[in-house]
Amino acid sequence: MKLLLKLSREAVRYRGLYLIAILSTLILTVINLAAPKVLSAMTGIVSEGVDDEGMSRIWQLTLILVLLYLARVLFRFLNNYLAHKAAWYLVGDLRTRTYDKLERMHIGFFHDKQTGDLMSRIVNDTRDFELLYAHMIPETITNFVTFIGVLVVLLFINPKLALITCSPIPLIFLSGIVFSKKVRPFFKASQTKMGELNGKLQDNLSGLQEIQSFGREEYETGQVNEKNFEHIRAMLKALKISAIFHPTVEFISSIGTILVVSFGGYLAWKEGLKVEDVVAFLLYLGLFYAPITGLANLLENMQQSLAGAERVMTVLDAPCEIKDAPDATPLKEVKGSIAFDHVSFSYETGGVILDDISFECAPGKMLALVGPTGVGKTTMTKLISRFYEPTSGKILVDGHDINSVTIESLRQNISPVLQDTFLFNGTIAENIGYAAPEADMDRIIEAAKAANIHKDIMNMPDGYQTLVGERGLRLSGGQKQRVAISRAILRKSPIIVLDEATASVDVETEKQIQEAINNISGRKTIIAIAHRLSTIRNADMILVIENGHIVEKGTHEELIALGGTYARMNSIQG
Repeated sequence: MKLLLKLSREAVRYRGLYLIAILSTLILTVINLAAPKVLSAMTGIVSEGVDDEGMSRIWQLTLILVLLYLARVLFRFLNNYLAHKAAWYLVGDLRTRTYDKLERMHIGFFHDKQTGDLMSRIVNDTRDFELLYAHMIPETITNFVTFIGVLVVLLFINPKLALITCSPIPLIFLSGIVFSKKVRPFFKASQTKMGELNGKLQDNLSGLQEIQSFGREEYETGQVNEKNFEHIRAMLKALKISAIFHPTVEFISSIGTILVVSFGGYLAWKEGLKVEDVVAFLLYLGLFYAPITGLANLLENMQQSLAGAERVMTVLDAPCEIKDAPDATPLKEVKGSIAFDHVSFSYETGGVILDDISFECAPGKMLALVGPTGVGKTTMTKLISRFYEPTSGKILVDGHDINSVTIESLRQNISPVLQDTFLFNGTIAENIGYAAPEADMDRIIEAAKAANIHKDIMNMPDGYQTLVGERGLRLSGGQKQRVAISRAILRKSPIIVLDEATASVDVETEKQIQEAINNISGRKTIIAIAHRLSTIRNADMILVIENGHIVEKGTHEELIALGGTYARMNSIQG
């Protein structure tokens, strides 16, 4: 019930469409209740013998019946279309809201999540809301009103026979309760397995080159097949319970029909029940048991929808751990100074990554972070942008504690260039201009020149309109890096983060990237993470990180003279 109440709050914005649909449903119910009564009256006229007056009455009733059926067409259209319209708009809203929530979640939220599973929640699980709001809820209202209306009519025709008709209902509702409790976990498991299948497919399609390179096609096909049939087996477990429940409901309903026919015959024999009343009772009997037998389908669809809704609500209700403080203010006119004040950080799973880190970097200076893999260098840059929160200590930008400023304004002043550069499936111009949508081509070209990529672009068949392919597959690693640097330059952020920007390129490309970095040195604060020490020789300050601590600090020359860890690293690299 709590889940249903939450869902109802989501749907309230479309109450106008739903009210018209529900009103149409009620009118449909009245029409369905009236039609058998008209047919019963016509049967009564025929059973008593048809004369001229009776024939005239039959024609009148025929016209009424035609009008009722025409009205039924109109109101069924309004009911079906408006309910579907409201439901699909709701699905669209929830898809957008779910994506928006994921887009704003802290990076740590995604550590144990698969992209394919999250996509399944956005696309597949939200689709189940359409079943709930376009089919189940309207049909439940229709069935309930029809059931009550028919019951009143049956009680009016013959109370004894009506009570006999109701005798199987408690058994049907009891079986429905048992069914709901049994089947829902299996539907939830099925949708979880579907998410896992989507995750596996997403991984494999992204790593297709690696699969082919290492000859793992047969193995991965087996893995996909296993995930595929895990989903199918979970679904079949739910459908097995449904396959037992459906005929059980039909059997109980059939017993009710048998009791009505036999007891109705007895009443016609002993108490002189009229023929037209027996006919009316039999006509209404179909309407009476239709909502009850339809309960099986409704319960099955509802459990499937609620299982999907739970998965969607898990995302929508997830706490957003990194958010603006109530009194946060925008960060304005940033110069680019950065300071760590006794900062420590550890993941929730345990293990200290950074321990009591303190340093200062003046505006327009280049700060380099070096050290073995996994010592927390990338974590430090993510802490500055508040993708993570420090366990203790504070980080200052231009003297402002970053927890006291808005996240949006903070990140607007920081542009990242990552080792694993991500480019969108569009043109080069679109990817460079992504950070500054208002920029014209002149600014885009200027940024490309500053990043030393303009000549490469002009040598491409379509220049700046060249499509880069998914994740930039049509460009070399060095070209992608320089496009990313162009993007960072175009944004005009005072702080630029270079995370292993030259780690996977050749010497010539490294030189071109280094020239691009030199073009912006002195004008922006640069935080560079590097394993190749040649790229950070000109840094104003180099921090050597080991085991979460700063073990050495100074310029290239100072650290070489010190003869410690940095000097050994430099000696190894030659």
